Amino acid sequence: MRVSEAMTRDVRIASPDQTIQEAAAVMADIDAGIVPVGDHDRLVGMLTDRDIAVRAVARGRGPDAKVRDVMSSEVKYCYEDEDTDDVCRNLADQKIRRIPVVNRDKRLVGILSLGDLARSAPNGPVGAALSAISRPGGAHSQRADARL
Repeated sequence: MRVSEAMTRDVRIASPDQTIQEAAAVMADIDAGIVPVGDHDRLVGMLTDRDIAVRAVARGRGPDAKVRDVMSSEVKYCYEDEDTDDVCRNLADQKIRRIPVVNRDKRLVGILSLGDLARSAPNGPVGAALSAISRPGGAHSQRADARL
């Protein structure tokens, strides 16, 4: 199966010039702990909730800190026409759970997560469990409307 068949399209992105508070609001809105950082449609970085906690909050930076100063700029990515088996091996080797997807012009076209892969091939207990775990929500959800 090709990455383009399993990936999530219409990915929300953050701008390098946004504040981390604005980027965190995007993460809260989409119930995700990561957003790609793009300059127009070029992928320039990734920002995680952990980046905000470790590179900003822990160092005394306020909510007005810029995304560019906190994001990870060395981004691993895959191509939309790659085989998912190859990308799965890469995810395991890199110990990452999600990866931005670019076209051959290196323009961001989506993101591929372990959950996407599990939903694309849910046969068997591992795929079913991973698919269920990877769905937003649940007991430890950070969504504002989650029940306590």
